[in-house]
Amino acid sequence: MAILQDRKSRLRSTLETALRRGLQQGYETVKVDPSRFLLQLRAAYGLPISSFQGVYTIEPAVLDNLATRIVRSGMKVAAVEGAGLGLGGMLTLVPDLSILAAITLRTLQKLSLLYGFEFNTDEEIAELWIAVATAAGVDISRELLEKELVHRFVPRVIQRIAVQASGEVVERWSGRLIPVASSLIGAGLNYYFVRAWGERARIHFRNRHLEIRNKINSGHAITASTTSLTLPV
Repeated sequence: MAILQDRKSRLRSTLETALRRGLQQGYETVKVDPSRFLLQLRAAYGLPISSFQGVYTIEPAVLDNLATRIVRSGMKVAAVEGAGLGLGGMLTLVPDLSILAAITLRTLQKLSLLYGFEFNTDEEIAELWIAVATAAGVDISRELLEKELVHRFVPRVIQRIAVQASGEVVERWSGRLIPVASSLIGAGLNYYFVRAWGERARIHFRNRHLEIRNKINSGHAITASTTSLTLPV
């Protein structure tokens, strides 16, 4: 029992490092290009918008439908990747995690843009990582965001995400110790990993989107009311 726990502890430490590197490298090297994604939303999905601010004029149900499609697409890509690298069992688990982190991050970035949140400023980048942490089941206090510069904030968030996710991976992916079955297991686990993270992130972005939409609508209502009061009789 002690030997098993020691192996799990060492494996978790290895996976934590792999996840941390995968998340950091994934964000730096496989960022979604906002301009290209905007064109995709217009051409492939038919959204009549010229900027991401335009999504606040689109019915939430339409955005939700597209969000579901984006998450499902990420799930399929992750499943294919998991099936291929899964053939190597635990030998390919570390590179698998790095690629899975990149797939998941791209999926979450697309959700962020879809709901009107770009990541051009430090504040927007921090907000994106708060969403990633939420998707991983990590609660990040906004007080931390207010007290930290983004270049310090992001690494700390990534570290907490890696700690949380590595424990989940050790428990759920132990079946990959069996190479013959690991291909199917890898495909299935990657599929549900992206689904779980994607759904949590979707809810996070949707709620933030609705908050801002309500503020915009309230502002329009106040403006309209003020205008009606000043119109000549």
